Amino acid sequence: MDIELNAYYTMILATLVLLLGRLLIVKIKFLADFNIPEPVAGGLLAGVIVFVLNALFGLTFQFSTPLQTGFMLMFFSSIGLGADFARLKAGGKPLAVFLVVVAGFIVVQDVVGVGLAAALGLDPLIGLVAGSITLTGGHGTAGAWGPVLEAQYGIVGATTLGIATATFGLVAGGLIGGPVAKRLLKKIDHQRLAPIGQQTPVEAAAASQSLYSTRHTEAGDAPDSAMFDKPDEIRLITASSTIETLALFAACLAFADLMTIAAKGTAFELPTFVWALAGGVVIRNVLTTFFNFEMFDRAIDVFGNASLSLFLAMALLSLRLWELTELALPVMVILLAQVGVMMLYASFVTFKVMGANYDAAVLAGGHCGFGMGATPTAIANMQAITDRYGPSYKAFLIVPMVGAFFVDLVNAAVLQFFTQLPFLQ
Repeated sequence: MDIELNAYYTMILATLVLLLGRLLIVKIKFLADFNIPEPVAGGLLAGVIVFVLNALFGLTFQFSTPLQTGFMLMFFSSIGLGADFARLKAGGKPLAVFLVVVAGFIVVQDVVGVGLAAALGLDPLIGLVAGSITLTGGHGTAGAWGPVLEAQYGIVGATTLGIATATFGLVAGGLIGGPVAKRLLKKIDHQRLAPIGQQTPVEAAAASQSLYSTRHTEAGDAPDSAMFDKPDEIRLITASSTIETLALFAACLAFADLMTIAAKGTAFELPTFVWALAGGVVIRNVLTTFFNFEMFDRAIDVFGNASLSLFLAMALLSLRLWELTELALPVMVILLAQVGVMMLYASFVTFKVMGANYDAAVLAGGHCGFGMGATPTAIANMQAITDRYGPSYKAFLIVPMVGAFFVDLVNAAVLQFFTQLPFLQ
């Protein structure tokens, strides 16, 4: 029996999933420790319930696709609207170098995924699902690419597989970041890196100041922490600012719709969500560069995060776990290989290219976080390291900007390239 639910009931169930996820995270420490998002925690449980109902009674559910698609496009628009290229200049050369390192890993991740999928007798496109679509991209990108792979390439269960794989990545990224960074610290002169709890207050203060000065001298930055200690005055989200922000989102969605239609059948044919992201980038940088328009980043983030949560809740309600039974073992092999590749890349590429110093070790731990999971996982990894060994202003400046904004632009370009390769068609 197929039960179809309209937009109203889809929205109601999605919000209930989010409330359930919040309750689970409060009650289950494991979910909080590994930064499992509320829609994922609640949605996976809802997916299991749907699986049981299907197994026992043969029930399947159809939810409002246009509503889910709209929230997905708003999320990717928020990423584009937040990608201010002036931040690349503010981050300086280290940020640009780290972005190149991250871009290189995205290519490696997809090569490993596609290669192992082909070797295991799977469709090579499944290697992209077990590659940068879900591991670097996270749940949002997994939910966006899943329907594309299902509709255009015939990959059954791509959305369900993507959500499951992205969840594995979150846990794995949180597990490996700390150990990788700690092992790297043994390679450098860390006489000043004794755990903070084992230092006297005078030694801890001197070590922190010395490390801070050394890092910023190496990076060519001025040691000014005012930007960290004195955030800008908070601008309130009012009715007027809400309308202003919604107008920006509307422009992104209109741009995405027009470009999807105009580019159909041409070499520039891209998934609609990629055009939404690109539209956000264009609108953001044109308005700020040529019109000195002050973007309300906090409002953009609020709308983007809310859209992502609702989109994921709806996507997870639509999970068809029974479609994954034949893929479970080979995909797990690919994922375990991806964990090993991430650890090796962070240790021998990220760490060395970024300077093979304390900051580089913290950056490597952060890279493990969003290379396998998401930016919050990266921040948690770095926080665990710096709480023990001292601050790393450079890492906390670079990783959030790359992980939250620029990596999605690079990942979209790399994935578009891979999906156009003849042997993957």
